[in-house]
Amino acid sequence: MGIIQAALVGASQTLADTWEEFYTCDALPSDVLVVRAKKQLGKHSSNTKGNENVISDGSGIVVHEGQAMIMVDQGMVTEIATQPGIYKYQTGTSPSIFNSSFGTGLKDMFKEMWDRIKHGGTAAKDQRIYYFNMKEILDNKFGTQNPVPFRVAYEDLGRSFTVGVRCNGIYSYKIADPVLFYVNVCGDVKERFLRSEIDNQLKSEFLDSLQPAFAAISASGIRYDQLPGRQREVKAAIETEVDPMWKEKRGLQIWTVNINSATISDEDTKRIQEFEDRAWNRDPGNAAASLVEAQAQAMQNAAKNPNGAAMGLFGMGMAQQAGGTNAQNLFGMAQQNQAQMPQAPVAPVAAAGSADSWKCDCGETNTGKFCSGCGKPKPVVLTPDGWTCDCGSVNKGKFCSNCGKKKPEGAPLYKCDKCGWEPEDPMNPPKFCPECGDPFTDDDIVK
Repeated sequence: MGIIQAALVGASQTLADTWEEFYTCDALPSDVLVVRAKKQLGKHSSNTKGNENVISDGSGIVVHEGQAMIMVDQGMVTEIATQPGIYKYQTGTSPSIFNSSFGTGLKDMFKEMWDRIKHGGTAAKDQRIYYFNMKEILDNKFGTQNPVPFRVAYEDLGRSFTVGVRCNGIYSYKIADPVLFYVNVCGDVKERFLRSEIDNQLKSEFLDSLQPAFAAISASGIRYDQLPGRQREVKAAIETEVDPMWKEKRGLQIWTVNINSATISDEDTKRIQEFEDRAWNRDPGNAAASLVEAQAQAMQNAAKNPNGAAMGLFGMGMAQQAGGTNAQNLFGMAQQNQAQMPQAPVAPVAAAGSADSWKCDCGETNTGKFCSGCGKPKPVVLTPDGWTCDCGSVNKGKFCSNCGKKKPEGAPLYKCDKCGWEPEDPMNPPKFCPECGDPFTDDDIVK
């Protein structure tokens, strides 16, 4: 009876699984990372008794934008599709009478039926399709419960501080390698795999990466209060720390990191401010200014002295005589230091009548390109060899060979006053006319 029952079940299941299936997946919600595909069955579909773990050859599989699909055959990943489109399943392990000629399909179907009878009427195979959410997984909030060490360095002063930074923000990630994610994270999913099943682990590893990431960021000279505006550097530093765990082991990738705020304790703030104030007063001029301000405040306080302003001012005088620094001495030290510093060379100013000066029609002597009296531009200087551009280059053509500036309009043009011959460059004639031999002089300038 057992063999007859197995034969009936095997024949029935084989016929049910010979239908070609159609697989598709609707848009995956943001909280779903992986879902197992289901056969699409219409209201009047006849394919209602097929085995969920058998995919018939010739079945169609649709992959939408923002999705990836993998096929698992006998526990191993055999196919992957990351581009949108429709794919046809063709492996030869699950024959269908509708996917080949009738004779071949019938022969393969009976072979499959006999194989199932040998296994008690069930299919000795396991074939599955999984869809992966390839969109950006957003809104992963984080915040540090304990301060994260951050090094604040003053390289020019040879001093650094370690402060505790508290920060909060948000990050996002994506599935970069579906096969790696399936093998190491969610293999053999029964129905679906939710982000909530892995979010706590990811957040813990993200926070652990902040300390070495902040160390790298502080070494590059970025201050803790600049973190909210340096998202690119923060992301790169965190990627360096989490990539071995996320990308190489799980197929995940950090996509964005945004730090909303980064603060330190009041004690650390006070400690840094006191140091910065002392560092400011290392310069004698700054120290003198601070001392003058303190003395002015002391005088105001002395005026409020209940024993009288004279007593308060007497106390100030006693303090100075006891060895207090005089602001005037500090100002003198600052001036002395400034005098010893190398001075930048000053460009000499051309005197009137020098080679760099020119006299305008209005009578003003100038050294620039425009007259300081009337604003008229500096006239073009004509030489026997050509004309001098504003940049100082001497040219013979219509454009400056150094800066490309066009020869100014209104400059003298030469034409032979004997025969009327015009030189190729009317601005720069030869010494003698090649037609009549008459020398070119100012009389040959066209009026």
